[in-house]
Amino acid sequence: ERGRRIRAAFVARDDRHRIVSADYSQIELRLMAAFSGDEAMLAAFRSGADIHRETASCVYGVMPALVSDEQRPKGKMVNFGIIYGISAFGLSQRLKVPRREAEGLIESYFRLYPGVRDFMAAAIAKAREKGYAETMLGRRRTLRDIDSRNATARGAGERDAINTPIQGSAADLIKIAMVRVDRALKERRLRAKMVLQIHDELVFDVPEEEVDEVVELARREMTGAYDFGVPLEVGVGVGRSWLDAH
Repeated sequence: ERGRRIRAAFVARDDRHRIVSADYSQIELRLMAAFSGDEAMLAAFRSGADIHRETASCVYGVMPALVSDEQRPKGKMVNFGIIYGISAFGLSQRLKVPRREAEGLIESYFRLYPGVRDFMAAAIAKAREKGYAETMLGRRRTLRDIDSRNATARGAGERDAINTPIQGSAADLIKIAMVRVDRALKERRLRAKMVLQIHDELVFDVPEEEVDEVVELARREMTGAYDFGVPLEVGVGVGRSWLDAH
């Protein structure tokens, strides 16, 4: 609710302008699919399937069409939790389920996406060998605790080794997209302004008569920013405020 109130505070400059919001859909999971090369995850994204429903379907052993409204959010939480190296204890706390059940969900997940487990192990091994993790464009994050004798510190370093290539590359991607979008706006001599970047989202202040053109431009430039071998999807919304457009 607090986030909604904050978004409502960002408004178009006047009645003749609109806020346009363009954000990458499930970008971190798509990057995981690309970097891990997991065939099941790649196939899900290439077919346009609902990845959270697909995951819930497999971890609960039901057909995708039979995934309940309660199971899909759990599939989503498992998807995002796993790529950040969540433990069975952490997942049990988030899902409010017994730890044994959380362990079973994680094991089911890795049976479904074995390439993800291999990627995670390789990422930790690489970081331990080099002392850092890096993004797709070569930005480095030093991991001083990757070999720490302290289990808590070492675990944090291992989680950073896994998610730095994912989150860091998502940051690389949005910066590339910003440069492309800015260049396209100038080439078309549009009056629209790119005013905010929040994680994987760009926000524009756009004259009403340019809205359709900016929507098309943002989607094209963002989806074409980088070829990972997995489709990039961009959702676009329009409104009087950031809340309306988000």
